[in-house]
Amino acid sequence: MAEIKKVIGLMSGTSLDGVDAALIETDGEGIVRPGPGLTLAYDADTRALLRAALETARGLGRNAPVPASILAAQTRLTEIHAQAVQVLVAQAGPADLIGFHGQTILHRPEQGWTWQIGDGALLALLTGTDVINDFRSADVAAGGQGAPLMPLYHAALASGSALPKPLVVVNIGGVGNVTYIDGDMVLAFDTGPGNAPIDDWMQRHTGKTVDTGGALARTGLINPQALVQMLANPWFDRTPPKSLDRMDFGMDAVEGLSAADGAATLTAFTAASLDRAAEHFPGRPRSWIICGGGRHNDFLMDQLLLRLSGNVLKAEGARWDGDALEAEGFAYLAMRSLRGLPLSLPTTTGVPQPLTGGVLHRA
Repeated sequence: MAEIKKVIGLMSGTSLDGVDAALIETDGEGIVRPGPGLTLAYDADTRALLRAALETARGLGRNAPVPASILAAQTRLTEIHAQAVQVLVAQAGPADLIGFHGQTILHRPEQGWTWQIGDGALLALLTGTDVINDFRSADVAAGGQGAPLMPLYHAALASGSALPKPLVVVNIGGVGNVTYIDGDMVLAFDTGPGNAPIDDWMQRHTGKTVDTGGALARTGLINPQALVQMLANPWFDRTPPKSLDRMDFGMDAVEGLSAADGAATLTAFTAASLDRAAEHFPGRPRSWIICGGGRHNDFLMDQLLLRLSGNVLKAEGARWDGDALEAEGFAYLAMRSLRGLPLSLPTTTGVPQPLTGGVLHRA
């Protein structure tokens, strides 16, 4: 029987809102015991530093020297993650291992390139705990998309759920993605934009970082012409597996709309992109579990209820912690990496065969 370890997972998503930390006990297979979690929000300066890293990375060639600004962002990011670990350890006791996703600043799998900043060796030094990071590179180097990486964790959780199958786990972070689960079948792919365009729109038009609860979108009108234009993107017709960079979908279609109408239209677009994703499922879903920050947007949830067939519920309705789920998932993947188990499958990232990954840094 495989050893069960206490593992902390860390996730900083494309929404750039903060770091999620969560503790689980797991063997990296069927045993998963979720523990406490927390979120450490980024201050405005850190968000600006990370956003600048995103913009800088887009202008770099693959073999270009790493600019000092990105190295500074990486150090700051790692230090904040260490703080999150320290807070969680103070609450829950020490862990045996840390799964450190880092911050994606560029994702170009078609070029064999994915870039997550985060210094695993520094995090191990600061926390005194072994760290596994760089979860995506091996998959991309082998020809996979490098994303999404949560499906095996979703499948482990869903195996204990009484919800009717086929079941779809939806994560709405900066980018949206789905895991379709039916028996032994696990199919996953990025679906399109999540919160990122809405957040960027809010920042530009209101100075706020998010549309809290979808309040602004609810006062606006969905522009049907802009929605049709955005849904005409050939991305939606591509056969999975497939993955996205945060910046792949622009906002040209909503330029000129009022702040409220733009928010409403972009929110409807996120919901409609999930409806389009269902075209690629082998069967009609009977259950949808909505995870990630998007589930806090009530207007978005209303749009999902209108557009998706089957039972649609938030993570909490399945007794999952929707805020900690991705952090838990990287704890689970860290344990799988430690044991040399696959992190991705041909049906989740398009990698040729089940493949492990991750890089271990000893404390």
